[in-house]
Parts: sequence; structure tokens; C-alpha cells
Amino acid sequence: MNQHLSFYPAWRQSRWRAALWGSLALILIVPLMAMQFTTEVAWGSEDFLFAAILLGALGLAMEILFRLRLSPWVRAAGAALALFAFLLIWADAAVGVF
Repeated sequence: MNQHLSFYPAWRQSRWRAALWGSLALILIVPLMAMQFTTEVAWGSEDFLFAAILLGALGLAMEILFRLRLSPWVRAAGAALALFAFLLIWADAAVGVF
């Protein structure tokens, strides 16, 4: 089997997977909690759906990058690119930068 395409064992993935998906879920919960305390945050269901899809895509990209046995530089570059794309889309959706 090609070394670059084999997956890491499951026991090595459990901690970082929990941290990844837990932090993404926390990011999605923050606006929900803020809506309870201030009127400045007024998200609708479509906003939460968009954020969930965008965060899910970021999480999926990270899962793929870190499951494959790639060099650390390729993984870091891929993670940086995925994070940059996420932030670019989020910024454009939030305030219409572009």
C-alpha cells in the first residue's frame, strides 16, 4: 500500500478529532449564547445553517488533511489554505468585504 495514502490508526485520531469537532461546535454555540444576553447578535436559522455548513466543510477538510499520511509541511499548508478560505468566506458573508 502506498505510504502517502494509508490512514493513521484510530487511537491516534480520537483526541484531536474530539478537539477539532468540539471547538467547531463551540464556535457555533457562541452566537446562540450571545443572543440570550444582547440584541446586538440577531442570527436567524439561515445564519446558523450557513455557519454549520461552513464549519462542517472546514472540519471535513481538516479531517482529510490529518488522516492522510502526508508530510508535515503539506498538512500545514493545506490547513492554512483551508482556514484562509473559511475566513475569507466568513468575512465576505458577514460584512460583504468583496
